Amino acid sequence: MRADLLRALNAERRARRGCLVLTDLATGSQRLVREGDAETEGEAVQRALRAGRSGILEGTKTFLNVYLPPPRIVVVGAVHISQALAPMASIAGFDISIIDPRTAFATPERFPGVPLHAKWPEDALKERPLDAYTALVAVTHDPKIDDHPLIEALEVGCFYVGALGSRKTHARRIERLLSAGVPQHRIGRIEAPIGVDIGASTPAEIAVAVLASVIAAFRGRKMHAERRGEAGGA
Repeated sequence: MRADLLRALNAERRARRGCLVLTDLATGSQRLVREGDAETEGEAVQRALRAGRSGILEGTKTFLNVYLPPPRIVVVGAVHISQALAPMASIAGFDISIIDPRTAFATPERFPGVPLHAKWPEDALKERPLDAYTALVAVTHDPKIDDHPLIEALEVGCFYVGALGSRKTHARRIERLLSAGVPQHRIGRIEAPIGVDIGASTPAEIAVAVLASVIAAFRGRKMHAERRGEAGGA
């Protein structure tokens, strides 16, 4: 691989952006395709980038090396749902971390081995910002804690954004976010009530429903600009 191509590839990986390297097997020539440019390469390239699967592009002599950042889940709220979600998410291959300024809840005893940030989300997210390969799960039921990370998640184009609460609770949330200047088309990306509708009632069942939604969103995700509502007027 050429040195300039390797530098560009490493820059994308450091920035946690998806990309792939196209190699012409006949000539050995290579070029980098960034996620933001994938639409111009055709549906097959987009599918490979979404799936994270390398291989020969069907019907061609071109090999695709796909590089995706490790997907992660940021949970706002050190609650019972989070305690059940953390081990399941790790088994499913997601990095997971918990944010909650309520130190009585955000304790290592309740979340052994889980990265835990007992601080306000706006401070925690400065240290490790949300990005397009992050799912944001807000489950505190407290707008003072949940609203800021929800706004940031919609702004940066997280692949999944979900929030705990009834439809009535979410209606009030929508009013707050609109008042904060968040466009309606972005607010519409929030899954609330959170999780796949499986009739979940216990914290563990809700965690299963949430993880199912996160996996479905990751495997069927749109490109970054589409998630932020900047493609096709979505």
